[in-house]
Amino acid sequence: MMKLFVPGRLCLFGEHTDWAGHYRTMNADIKPGAAIVTGIEQGIYAEVEKSSIFELYSDAPEIGGVWQDFSCRMDEAELKRVAKSGGFFCYCAGVASYMLEWYKVGGVRIRITSMTLPMKSGLSSSAAICVLVARAFNLLYNLNLNTLGEMNIAYVGELRTSSRCGRLDQACAFGVKPNLMTFDGDEIEVRSLNVKKHLYWVFADLCAEKDTIKILSDLNKAYPFPTTEAERREHEALGEKNLEIVDRAIRFMAEGDAESLGRLMTEAEALFNSQVAPMSPALKSPKLDAVLADPAILPLVWGGKGVGSHGDGSVQFLARSEEAQTQLTAYLNEHGMKAYSLTLKPVHTVRRAIIPVAGFGTRLYPATRALKKDFFPIPCPDGMVRPVILILLEELVLSGIEEICLVLGSEEERQQYADYFERPLEEEHLRKLNPEAQEYENHILDIGKRLHYVYQKEKRGFGHAVYQAAQFAGNEPVMLLLGDTLYRSDSNKPCALQMVEEYERYNSLMVSIHPIPLAEVSRYGILHGVWEDKGSHVLSVDTMHEKPKASYAEEFLGVRNKNGEKEYYSVFGQYILTPEVFSQLHEDIMQKEIEGDHVTEIELTSALEAVRKRSGMMGVRLQGRMFDMGNPTALVRAIEEYSK
Repeated sequence: MMKLFVPGRLCLFGEHTDWAGHYRTMNADIKPGAAIVTGIEQGIYAEVEKSSIFELYSDAPEIGGVWQDFSCRMDEAELKRVAKSGGFFCYCAGVASYMLEWYKVGGVRIRITSMTLPMKSGLSSSAAICVLVARAFNLLYNLNLNTLGEMNIAYVGELRTSSRCGRLDQACAFGVKPNLMTFDGDEIEVRSLNVKKHLYWVFADLCAEKDTIKILSDLNKAYPFPTTEAERREHEALGEKNLEIVDRAIRFMAEGDAESLGRLMTEAEALFNSQVAPMSPALKSPKLDAVLADPAILPLVWGGKGVGSHGDGSVQFLARSEEAQTQLTAYLNEHGMKAYSLTLKPVHTVRRAIIPVAGFGTRLYPATRALKKDFFPIPCPDGMVRPVILILLEELVLSGIEEICLVLGSEEERQQYADYFERPLEEEHLRKLNPEAQEYENHILDIGKRLHYVYQKEKRGFGHAVYQAAQFAGNEPVMLLLGDTLYRSDSNKPCALQMVEEYERYNSLMVSIHPIPLAEVSRYGILHGVWEDKGSHVLSVDTMHEKPKASYAEEFLGVRNKNGEKEYYSVFGQYILTPEVFSQLHEDIMQKEIEGDHVTEIELTSALEAVRKRSGMMGVRLQGRMFDMGNPTALVRAIEEYSK
């Protein structure tokens, strides 16, 4: 039994541009469509499991008046017939028929346990249930579809019904976060957007009437080639002017400028009313206009606009504060509308990092008898010779990390770090340095001010070492670097910064990955998954396999690159850990305590796998190289190569 949640979706900017952008296949002068779409907090909750047939049940009281339990054989013709029937479950049958036709799957049993998403309110309840069905088949039958794949199948499945959904409806597949969707002919791209500050949205069903089919029919008459001035103005509004508005909206969200974002909503609505609405009598919206101009509402909001196809369907506002959001929601409900709140929250950027350096360095004995391996000197391209630990710390500082925790083996080791990062050079030594080196000395002392220390007094594995920094990490994402590995970026961004930027897009547990030859897979943990992006940089990981045989990896663990060739990916040595990882490590340690087992090592890999199964994991292919420092052969190679 697997539990799923799929939210509804709200189009913040760019409605109608999904189908308008599709016409670029016929007229290259049409600008690509662009829309900012977010999942909302209301949605569909369900339990799913495999079955011999296709079954749909509901215990959700919210849809008790319209729902009928349904079951059907996994037969393509029968499923397509049901898809055309017009019942609530017709959307589900449309998706199931596509899955059967193209993936030859068995059946599923879906039980909806709760549905907090209002129907027929411009929030894509039909798209949400289509995504739910696509995701159920994907996960239960290990189809290895990425999120965009689930979204596309949900769209095609809904088209097998009498519905004529838009391409942006299925954006609910991406969860409760804002995304930029671009529509260039048949091509669709989805990119997560950053939000710097809390944004307090309110949206409401106006409980009036609109004719979506008429609206779409009228607006489509201007495409693909405009023949009148009015049609050219529609193209302009849904084309270049929309692109400019969406670009400004992205900037205001990233800057946390709610006031400018609200004014932009009002500007976008005025543009729609002046250049799009005149094309269809069905876009006359007296109730929407009255609510947007309500003098009781205006002091509570920065701005507002219509939703979806517009008309008297739904309205959305950006409230001035959390308190104003509450007041506005209550006001709209009191006046006969169905209002809901949506708070877009900033993704915690990564401010902290952990570097475990508690190991004995046994493979580099006897040098480690006198010097910890993280202080081994490494010639650098600028001619300086730096210790390993300083190179790692500089990588983090350049990536915006503010605080760094070193996990040491004992309190006695602390003195080496105090001597290096906290004690100024004696004046006689400092005078012998050139001015550039004297300035660099201040840089080292500044880095020392960022450092915190914890101790792993029992050597119980890498996961145990990482867990010692749990209190330092707090309830925030934290970067993890290996203390005996160096990284060299092949771009103008450090490898750690590349990781941070991807975390801000996906807000998920992350590991860096790199390809290795098939002949070497038995030496590494190998990850498999599906690419989330067209550039093959971010992998949605579905399998972690420790040191597989080459034959097994070749059959089951290969990931196709852009050229269709199989590649094999191992961890690159950088991670961004979520608070859930530390909770899992705590659980693992407590379980060993209960069992009285004080010997078995606590591994990070097993904790990562447990979190991956529950919440997912992204593998990020970095533009860079790694240099292992943990054994003599690797140390020689690093010294030779890193200085180039």
